Amino acid sequence: MSILGLKKKQPKTFKVKVITMDAEMEFSCEVKWKGKDLFDLVCRTVGLRETWFFGLRYTVKDTYAWLKPEKRVLDQEVPKDSPITFHFLAKFFPEKVEEELVQEITQHLFFLQVKKQILDEEIFCSPEASVLLASYAVQAKYGDYDPNFHKPGFLAQDELLPKRVLMQYQMTADMWEEKITAWYAEHRGIARDEAEMEYLKIAQDLEMYGVSYFAITQNKRDTDLLLGVDAQGLHIYSPNSKLNPNKSFPWSGIRNISYSEKEFTIKPLDKKKDVFKFYSSQLRVNKLILQLCIGNHDLFMRRRKVDSIEVQQMKAQAKEEKARKKMERQILAREKQMREEAERAKEEMERRLFQLQDEARLANEALLRSEETADLLAEKAQIAEEEAKLLAHKAAEAEQERQRLEVTAMKTKEEKRLMEQKMREAEQLAVKLVEQSERRLKEADHLKQDLTEAKDAERRAKQKLLEITKTTYPLIAAYSTPPAPPAPPEAPDLGYESASMRLDFKDSDMKRLSMEIERERLEYMEKSKHLQDQLKELKTEIESLKLEEQQQQAGLYNLRSEARGYVQEPVYIPHSNRNSAYMSQMAYFEEV
Repeated sequence: MSILGLKKKQPKTFKVKVITMDAEMEFSCEVKWKGKDLFDLVCRTVGLRETWFFGLRYTVKDTYAWLKPEKRVLDQEVPKDSPITFHFLAKFFPEKVEEELVQEITQHLFFLQVKKQILDEEIFCSPEASVLLASYAVQAKYGDYDPNFHKPGFLAQDELLPKRVLMQYQMTADMWEEKITAWYAEHRGIARDEAEMEYLKIAQDLEMYGVSYFAITQNKRDTDLLLGVDAQGLHIYSPNSKLNPNKSFPWSGIRNISYSEKEFTIKPLDKKKDVFKFYSSQLRVNKLILQLCIGNHDLFMRRRKVDSIEVQQMKAQAKEEKARKKMERQILAREKQMREEAERAKEEMERRLFQLQDEARLANEALLRSEETADLLAEKAQIAEEEAKLLAHKAAEAEQERQRLEVTAMKTKEEKRLMEQKMREAEQLAVKLVEQSERRLKEADHLKQDLTEAKDAERRAKQKLLEITKTTYPLIAAYSTPPAPPAPPEAPDLGYESASMRLDFKDSDMKRLSMEIERERLEYMEKSKHLQDQLKELKTEIESLKLEEQQQQAGLYNLRSEARGYVQEPVYIPHSNRNSAYMSQMAYFEEV
């Protein structure tokens, strides 16, 4: 075997990894493939037809470069890693995204790339525009806002705002989320591709949109300028300001662009204007600038021409596709609305069902309670019937008692009448007794006066008798023996006898009168005592009659109450008006 046969065979393929904005793909490429072959493979895989906007970018030392389509892949300055890494990115940007971007996949790739550039602060964006762009990004990702599904904190894991904006204001993540959600809620009904297109329409008005910056100098010493290349033309910036260019060269005003090693020359279309020259630090940068200038100028000229048949077919298909998708979205919106209405109707029916179930449960409970109440009422009705019978029996008894009391009352009235008659008789008797007592008192006073006068007369007669006795005693002794012949009666003797007789009469009369007075006094005391006993008995009878009458009235009232169905405490009925005559008579008798 020869030494040449021992040489290792060269591999016929090599590995390539292509990173898009939302995916990573690996391919096995042939050694002889050119850049166009790999690029077409990636576009077919992605489904992209608007290929003129995109390219495969790779990193070379401290800068980047785009894969050239006309040269073999391995013959370019690609990394020697395995697999070789390429980034599938937008190389050129449209002037008006709504008119130039036809395919939905093209819009989506541009949306993802521009969004990343804004978040990485490669494109300057104000805080207000950042919040609005973030709301469209949320609409494109999550669809319509649903407060039941999108709870607070659902954006916590999403990167939506540049760090510069977050650091510029002293606001918490919840506050930023609240602002974004407020805008997001207003985008209801916008589809994903429409939300992404709205995002790009706002982003294309930003000053740094679609601009590629390169450090340049006007002489070979200082790097004090920036060159910007975009779809409009070439712009010269100061190093500290990428927003407002110091000088601009639109594509329509450039006649020729050329470079020689590190020197770059821009020739205006107007020959009266000066040629602008600048220098870059590396030859590779000049090649990249020239490549971008040629591509942007070609697209600039292409926009101003009639679209090719391919582009026209693409736009027609895209229009049909948009119309179809719009119709589908309308149908979907109607179906969604109908589904929401059906869900609301279902929820309403479920709510109504639950309500009816609750009402049925309550009705069953009420039925059970009503049955229990009916049983209880039946028992109460039976008890009430028994009570009614008992009350009827009591009413009959009460009627009998009432009749008995009426009879008793009649008797009481008769007794009262008799008692009143007795009282009148007693009153008359008392009046007579009082009159007799007064008369007896007067007679007693007269008798006492006569007695006093008799005692005075007796005392005077005794005094006189004593005086006569003292003067006539000697005569009586001298004439103690009477003479024989009858003598005629003398006047002194007759006077003495008559005085003695008068005295004796006076004593006996006085004794008799005293005895009569004493007897009458005793009789009066006995009559007074007897009258007091009669008065006490009469008072006792009157009190008993009053008590019986009160009891009869209370009994009649209770019987009437029981006949009406209830029992009440006995009520005292005053009889002051009815018995006022009795009380006045009793007071009078007590005084007597």
